Amino acid sequence: MQAVFATTQISERAAAFLPVERTDGFEERRYLDQRQSEYLRMLAELDELLLRNAVQWYQQQGRNADQWLSAVAAARQESRVQSGQGSATRRKSSDVFSRARKLMGERGFPEDQYPPKLVGFTPQQFGLERVARKGLERLKWELERYEPFALSVYSGATREFRTVNAPVRLPVDPLSPGEVEETCILTGGDPFAAGERVRPGVLSAVAGGAVVQLPETVSGRRLALARWIAGADNPLTARSIVNRVWGWHFGRSIAANPNNFGSTGGRPLHPELLDWLAAEFVDSGWSVKSLHRLIMSSRAYRRSSRPADAADVARLDPELRCLSCFPARRLTAEELRDAMLSVSGELNLQVGGIPNRPELHAEVALQPRQVMGSFAAAWVPNPLPAQRHRRSLYALRLRGLPDPGLEVFNLPTPDFSCERRDSSTVTPQVFVQFNSQNSWSRSLAMASRVLRETATEDGAIQQCFRLAFGRSASATELRQCLQHWRDLEAVQREAVFRTPVPPPEVVRDAVEENTGERFQFTEKLYGMDHFVPDLRAEDCDARTRALADVCLVLLNSNEFIYVH
Repeated sequence: MQAVFATTQISERAAAFLPVERTDGFEERRYLDQRQSEYLRMLAELDELLLRNAVQWYQQQGRNADQWLSAVAAARQESRVQSGQGSATRRKSSDVFSRARKLMGERGFPEDQYPPKLVGFTPQQFGLERVARKGLERLKWELERYEPFALSVYSGATREFRTVNAPVRLPVDPLSPGEVEETCILTGGDPFAAGERVRPGVLSAVAGGAVVQLPETVSGRRLALARWIAGADNPLTARSIVNRVWGWHFGRSIAANPNNFGSTGGRPLHPELLDWLAAEFVDSGWSVKSLHRLIMSSRAYRRSSRPADAADVARLDPELRCLSCFPARRLTAEELRDAMLSVSGELNLQVGGIPNRPELHAEVALQPRQVMGSFAAAWVPNPLPAQRHRRSLYALRLRGLPDPGLEVFNLPTPDFSCERRDSSTVTPQVFVQFNSQNSWSRSLAMASRVLRETATEDGAIQQCFRLAFGRSASATELRQCLQHWRDLEAVQREAVFRTPVPPPEVVRDAVEENTGERFQFTEKLYGMDHFVPDLRAEDCDARTRALADVCLVLLNSNEFIYVH
């Protein structure tokens, strides 16, 4: 299996935008352009400082600086020519000082006869130079998101890279330069002890004794493997798919380990059911929608989560493995966020486009992070609510910056494949769901929506229940919610709210690698100047805020958070 992919290389290739693709939000590229201009300005100022320091160095050394000044003049001219030829994405700093040093070396001057690199820099200037230079390298990757390129693979030789400062492009000749790898058994597991050569092949245990030949040519290996995987006579693929889909609906797969679907994983609880679902799946033309429909229309899925005889269930099926009643399933982290946005009327169902950036807690969003040897940019949410409130499917995920509001509800890390979602119950979930700014914002929006759609207090409470639970409130629930609403309205009339204003910049403290000295720099948060906040408490009257408290209670109920 590994030999199949020995000649597979990852790259990005040009792929023009299709008419059906969404480019909404591309205007936010201007914030990256502003950050790029800021880094270029910092480097230009430091470059001029180096040129002044170089003249002082010549004076301190008691040497003639004429040759150096000549090299500087030539470097300035060269920089102007290249600056006029650069694109907006590939803008570069002038870097006259380094160019002049290079020219001095090319003219035959020994290195001790011209100023050393970063001559006369203070620890603060060392740090600023690194932040700006590394920041520009990082921006090359971020600006690529707005360009018509697609992540893809090709068949060819393995290229050698010493550093990767920009996305890898498809080479003109996939076979040169590079090495066409041969997969070998690694003797004793040592990557440098290549043993017997291995040809591309499939799993003999699954092939059922049939001889499946895969080509040994550079190209064609993946296609042959794909045809074998998707073949109707492959007993593993269809069963693996239906096992996963079943697990999504019931919280537990028929075979307990979807990522380890074999002899070392959990054995299927009902192998005949697994075989039958797989056959139905293949007969339907591998239609996943038909599979969903088949499962969700079954008696097992339509059973109540409240058993008719709890004593018998506790005795015969205590873990609900046999689905004697439906196992209540808590919404996943993403489902919970989307559900709250849906009932509040804020969810943006737009399909496709670039990732969105929801709001994060300020302490998390502004925490210092390292990437590519320097500081990563702070998390800045999308300026407009419609952009921030897209489905969680489109939310940008950074490996070193998890969303605490989702993480506490068992959001898997992006480091490993997650075969099954955990569903733990821990105290921090209460604080996130009941006391967080996100929950309060959704409750306010929900209350505002309900009051726009209804004219009476009874109708408002009933609408809240229909939105949150899909049912009407009972007489007792209606009476209690109305009383709570009226009690809270009196309290809210006296409430004073001071919503914090998002900061336009953040000051970073760091230690410079070259000197070990501390330095500071200011990171401007481009985009905050145009930030439009969600509905705030001070924007609503006491009646709306009091109803929002009722909505907050409903959004924290088990009936809302669990699928029964």
